[in-house]
Amino acid sequence: MKVSSAGRSALLRSDPVLAKHMEKVGPYRLEIEALTSVYEALARSIVYQQLSGKAAATIFGRLEALSPPERPGLPPPAELLKLDDAVLRKAGLSGAKTRALQDLAARQHQGLLPSAVEAADLDDDTLIERLSAVRGIGPWSVQMLLMFRLGRRDVWPTTDYGIQKGYQKVFRKKALPKPKELLTIGERWRPHRSMAAWYLWRALDSK
Repeated sequence: MKVSSAGRSALLRSDPVLAKHMEKVGPYRLEIEALTSVYEALARSIVYQQLSGKAAATIFGRLEALSPPERPGLPPPAELLKLDDAVLRKAGLSGAKTRALQDLAARQHQGLLPSAVEAADLDDDTLIERLSAVRGIGPWSVQMLLMFRLGRRDVWPTTDYGIQKGYQKVFRKKALPKPKELLTIGERWRPHRSMAAWYLWRALDSK
């Protein structure tokens, strides 16, 4: 992709240490899954938090099974709000995740969440502020949506452990960098910090 090639060339020129790591990893291959529903994307994020992919997928499948037969998939907000806590807990959701999903459904039902089209037009900071208001959704969750669903080029999740560990490994640091430190470090990689993040994550793929 032309944009990725330009960004990769810019990163290679910006930092010799990162450049060496990038050459070792190879081409930039961040996979983007098109955002069709902010409501569904955030519900999936809530369910998947702190679980393995397989376990989370099983629970999300049970949640989808609670939807009316005529509308397969995630229960619409009005329907989800009608479900008893016990039903959601039986599907495998914790109490915290149950309350988070109910808050998400209530906000969607009230029209407080942007549509996928509206989200695409909002800048990163505005989207982080609006979606972080949802219970159980913090800035990191929205940053992942920005990167992997909206394909934003300059997202820099400094609180992400993988980014911290990847930086420590690539730059041979004795200690994990603090988020504030990473924020300063990332300035030299603007406006391609999503790509820099992807390459730092790749540092954890090998021993």
